[in-house]
Amino acid sequence: MQLKATLSQDSLPKSWYNILPDLPEPLSPPLDPKTSKPVPPEAFLRFFPKDCLMQEVSSEEYIPIPEEVREAYLLMGRPTPLYRATRLEKKLGTPAKIFYKREDLNPAGSHKPNTAIAQAYYNSKEGTERLTTETGAGQWGTALALACALFDIQCTVYMARSSYIQKPYRKTLMEVYGAKIYASPSSVTNVGRSFLAKDPEHPGGLGIAISEAIEDCATHEKTKYAIGSVLNHVLLHQTVVGQEAMEQMKEFNVNPDIVVGCIGGGSNYAGLAYPFMRDVLRKKTQTEFLAVEPKAVPSTTMGEYRYDFADTGELLPLIKMYTVGHSYQCPPIHGGGLRYHGKAPSMCMLINKGLMKSVAYSQNEVLDAAVLFAKSEGLVPAPETSHAVRAAVDLAMKCKETGEEKTILFNFSGHGLLDLKAYEDKLSGKLIDYEPDPYLIKKTLQTLPVVK
Repeated sequence: MQLKATLSQDSLPKSWYNILPDLPEPLSPPLDPKTSKPVPPEAFLRFFPKDCLMQEVSSEEYIPIPEEVREAYLLMGRPTPLYRATRLEKKLGTPAKIFYKREDLNPAGSHKPNTAIAQAYYNSKEGTERLTTETGAGQWGTALALACALFDIQCTVYMARSSYIQKPYRKTLMEVYGAKIYASPSSVTNVGRSFLAKDPEHPGGLGIAISEAIEDCATHEKTKYAIGSVLNHVLLHQTVVGQEAMEQMKEFNVNPDIVVGCIGGGSNYAGLAYPFMRDVLRKKTQTEFLAVEPKAVPSTTMGEYRYDFADTGELLPLIKMYTVGHSYQCPPIHGGGLRYHGKAPSMCMLINKGLMKSVAYSQNEVLDAAVLFAKSEGLVPAPETSHAVRAAVDLAMKCKETGEEKTILFNFSGHGLLDLKAYEDKLSGKLIDYEPDPYLIKKTLQTLPVVK
């Protein structure tokens, strides 16, 4: 029985897939919160390199990957292998076939270098000397710190305070690559100081960290901002994952019935899912898609599809997405990369149109599945990735009940070897579940600006 599919270096994708031309309708533009008028792409040139902004609004189906980026991808271990989880299938007693794409094998330990390398490259072309960014659990911060080291750019990372405390070795790894790390909210920005004044022990969140990184960028010369998810160009860069997976599934002579992935902002799942979604949008296949989020931050399962600020400090324009409100205080779950109030606009449209479904799980639910996966397949998933594992297990168990032999594919988006505090809490019975409060979410949503 074949357990693994690999690709040669020559099979590394030469282009990124751009889903924008295939969407059911154009995305709603970002809006100025004061005027409710669209904000043109050139308004963001202070923060992003021109090439990334062109990709953000491109109508081209495929965008060539620069050779310097492809070389760095090869250095990071692309193409990555795809495995069949036969031991997990056997333990579950399911007729389903479960496959997972290994995005944990690069030095950063997650899918994040796929866009970090691209963004660092485009910034280096423009002469950027320093990049600022946010990070939740530290996977994105680590990837950008590494990419900046490869392209000789300074890097400053604002890391959500709860993860800064929970995951000290993520901070150390970023520092090894030369980055400067601040626990967010920090005392070095006006935004950070405003939140610390209200709560000196504020756990932080991606929305606040984004605001701090944006303020830092805006107030320093030769500095730009890099974002780890949500925006179109970020999701675009991740599509090397899905393109590789499509070729690898052919080796097994199967096409996935269901594609699964965890969502914080949406980049890792989009990277896997969008190349498969292309064929659905073109009515070539009937693959189903399941996005998995934490119950603690239930943007797509309990939030509203509407305009909201992309950041908690209200420095950025409004974008249309599923959101629980930018002022929603995300609980300090171990899956820090999922602690964001909204989701990628393109993914939100797909969910809103019924082309993609979503589900939410608690910390204990996902870590139960993660431990089972580790005992079966030997790999310890990151807490974020554990959400995808949980959904894959539940889908496989449903197949056991119905007798259906469905093929399930999920993104193993990162390892949990620097997240062992989550497993310590789980095994000791100390892991806390944060149930969403519908009243609090409704109250938070009522404070959002009304688009004229």
